Amino acid sequence: MAGEVVVDALPYVDHEYDEPGVREAALELVEEETRRYRPTKNYLDYLPAPNYDSFETDTMKNEFERLSSRLPMDILSMKRYELPQPPSGKTTDISAWQEAVDNSYAQLEHQCVRIANLEAMTDYGTNAWKLYNSVLVNMVSKQQKQLQDIKKEIQEVNWARKYDQEKAGKKLSDFETIWVGLVSKNYEIEQACAQLEKELGDIDVEPLAKRTRLAT
Repeated sequence: MAGEVVVDALPYVDHEYDEPGVREAALELVEEETRRYRPTKNYLDYLPAPNYDSFETDTMKNEFERLSSRLPMDILSMKRYELPQPPSGKTTDISAWQEAVDNSYAQLEHQCVRIANLEAMTDYGTNAWKLYNSVLVNMVSKQQKQLQDIKKEIQEVNWARKYDQEKAGKKLSDFETIWVGLVSKNYEIEQACAQLEKELGDIDVEPLAKRTRLAT
């Protein structure tokens, strides 16, 4: 039948794979097949050309350029947390003082937001993390169960393969024994036939020799 796969290997029965040179011979066959194989179809031709830079942001591009140039990383700037007063040349400038006051208001609001976040985390963070951890535990247990089911299926397949191959190996061993017996029998029959032919030849030669002596 077209497309039918003929299995001619019984790894649970055949033990010749461990013999010297068998692995090397198999690898040579694989390499020969690889050299002769010429793919005639591009299985990815329906996909667009990959654009590996599409996911990169400007920040990532700048960081990649820094890494490729082997430049050191910029030191973390703490300027946003500072409350500088106007420079000495602008101590009488009202706009400079207004900018400093606005900056202090922004820093104060930022700290208030941080305090609110910490208080919210103190009140609700523990339960949120417990809920998140329970979700993770459920996910892990489901994945572990799925893994165990897959391992069980694989084991059942291997057991079925081993049973079928050992059953087939027993039949092959029986057939081989029968074949050896038949070959031995054929050899014995050939030997007996050859012996009979020799004896018949001797019987035919004796009367001929007698007639020859009488004729003389």
